[in-house]
Amino acid sequence: MNALVRAATLTNFLEVAQDLGLNPLPLLREVGLSRALLAEPEQRIPATSAVRLLEMAAQASGCVQFGLRMAESRQLSDFGVVSLLISHQRTLRDALSVTMQYRHLLNDTLAMQLEDAGDMVVIREEVVATAPSRQATELALGVLFRMCAAIMGGRWAPRSVNFSHEAPGDLTLHKRVFACRVEFGSEFNGIVCRASDLDAPNPAADPAMARYAQRFVESLPLVNEPSVLLDVRKAIYLMLPSGRASSDYVAQALGLSVRTLQRQLDEAGTSFTAMRGEVRRELAQRYVANPRYSLVRVSELLGYSTPSSFTRWFITQFGQAPQDWRKAHPAQG
Repeated sequence: MNALVRAATLTNFLEVAQDLGLNPLPLLREVGLSRALLAEPEQRIPATSAVRLLEMAAQASGCVQFGLRMAESRQLSDFGVVSLLISHQRTLRDALSVTMQYRHLLNDTLAMQLEDAGDMVVIREEVVATAPSRQATELALGVLFRMCAAIMGGRWAPRSVNFSHEAPGDLTLHKRVFACRVEFGSEFNGIVCRASDLDAPNPAADPAMARYAQRFVESLPLVNEPSVLLDVRKAIYLMLPSGRASSDYVAQALGLSVRTLQRQLDEAGTSFTAMRGEVRRELAQRYVANPRYSLVRVSELLGYSTPSSFTRWFITQFGQAPQDWRKAHPAQG
């Protein structure tokens, strides 16, 4: 799964690093990137390198909000050619659907899903990297928030922005960027807003321009072959906490039959059960480390019917009971 992102994902990385008094060049070299590479926004770079760079920069600078500082000045135009298609959609819901449809042109690691809950909607967004990344998550959600604000203008007033990681000591930047309630230690990463906001008409929408932009976007060559492994991984990441991470649901979400999904995974040398187990291990560490979650709730989020069955599984995976693992791995603020 060689996930790629546009070099534009790291737009203003150099500026933010230098503003914080950090020399970015040694960090770029360590992850195999360069200043010249970042100057080509459409160039594809390894997602693992981009995520490592953000985490290393946050640690080296002592700025736990490094990713959010990058997101603060992002514009819709930073999405490249897809921005024209997004900006002319009839509603914000349509714009988000387009973003999900063409996210492979932006960032292979992004997993997004809209969950309707009565008069509210949860816009879930996860960065499915090799390990949870606070910086990549805050950058992605900050960019998503600003995209929604660019389309809705002053009408954009979400209920909350939610992060699964813990709050930093200083919330000044989060309050400035999001201008709404920010919840940490949440069960998901995403934005909660009114359904009516998503379905309100976009006054700047131009259907003719949208059709032109879509034809142009669809004519673009593939920069990376579609990866069933990456697509399945992202689907499981989104569906496991809601109890829908079965091969039936995932196949349906990917527009495949269960038989086709199983065949493609067999050809890739893995199975659905193995991939779900990998994601469950990653999410288990995130949830158990969060003191806000009772272990009963963690077992539910990971798809176990009883806490005892979850505990037995956890011990086989990590060599100790979840309560002992939690003591040894306190959540970082």
